[in-house]
Amino acid sequence: MKSFHQKHEILDSLESLDQTQTEKVLEYIKSLLYAHDEASHQRLKREAMKEIRQALGNERKLKPSF
Repeated sequence: MKSFHQKHEILDSLESLDQTQTEKVLEYIKSLLYAHDEASHQRLKREAMKEIRQALGNERKLKPSF
């Protein structure tokens, strides 16, 4: 029941914000969601490209089964 009460408190506080404050909160949340350092971003990009190359390579080798 405590988490239900906390959720309502959060919603009430968000509803009391003006437009400028709401935008600041949204920007803060987005910054938390997309906070990646450059090294991890590059690593993820390399891994994704490797998987794409592998998938394309495997696709060329596959033959229709019908």
